[in-house]
Amino acid sequence: MASTFTIRDTTFLANPLEAGLYCVATPIGNLGDITIRALEVLAACDVIACEDTRTSGVLLKRYGIDRPKLSYNEHNADHRGQELLGRIENGGSVALISDAGTPLINDPGTRLVQAAIEYGLAVFPLPGASAPLAALVGSGLAPDDFRFLGFLPSRSGARRSMLENLQSHKGTLLFFESPKRLVATLQAMADVFGEDRRAVVARELTKMHETFHRGTLAQLLAEFSNAERVRGEIVIAVEAGPGADVTTLDIEAMLTEALASMKTKDAASHVAGQTGLPRQELYKRALQLTKRDE
Repeated sequence: MASTFTIRDTTFLANPLEAGLYCVATPIGNLGDITIRALEVLAACDVIACEDTRTSGVLLKRYGIDRPKLSYNEHNADHRGQELLGRIENGGSVALISDAGTPLINDPGTRLVQAAIEYGLAVFPLPGASAPLAALVGSGLAPDDFRFLGFLPSRSGARRSMLENLQSHKGTLLFFESPKRLVATLQAMADVFGEDRRAVVARELTKMHETFHRGTLAQLLAEFSNAERVRGEIVIAVEAGPGADVTTLDIEAMLTEALASMKTKDAASHVAGQTGLPRQELYKRALQLTKRDE
């Protein structure tokens, strides 16, 4: 089987690979977002481990790559992983790709890489497309300190608990989310982080209908609550929390100042945005302050 790949009707020969596991980043939407090195590895490897062979087949066909494919996913990771490691031990080269983006980011590839390292096998990372990084770059939020957390829990209580643990994080937060849960997640974020916290909803990154929706959590919640139907793959970026420790006296002073010009609910949201404390908790404190001053 020829180790070749094709770009715009021009065919290139790929050089042989040394034995090892090659973690190859693939496009997250636009099929043009792939590196020459990635194409060379995919064309020359002994086998390509795909999250879904049908999805990956579209990319491989686009570049004229015809190599053996094996599925590697959550359902077969244990036994298929051993098979792939065996190939490498016998001098083979395995390219690991996900359906889109960089392997190991929200997929089972981590187990394969860890096992390869434990076996003393070579692991080669090939950088490239990544939805969280694309969202961060296009968001306009601070990129110097960030944390990617994948999908939030589907259950509301667990989702809220996780967000509460992150409310004062000093870096930009990045999440994957599904269109069906977007409104519920934005509501939970507004409740926990404060309605004034800035955020960005990035949709369909690198695709024809790519959009960045920027604003406060309250603004984004209103926008998507009124949308007829939300489609596409989504990354949510949330600006860094205050990260500062505040005492009870500080909080009381901030609420008192806010209550001088705002309604109780608005004052609680305003202080939540400043401190990263839960809006509901601040609302209760604000009510106590208003009753005490009556």
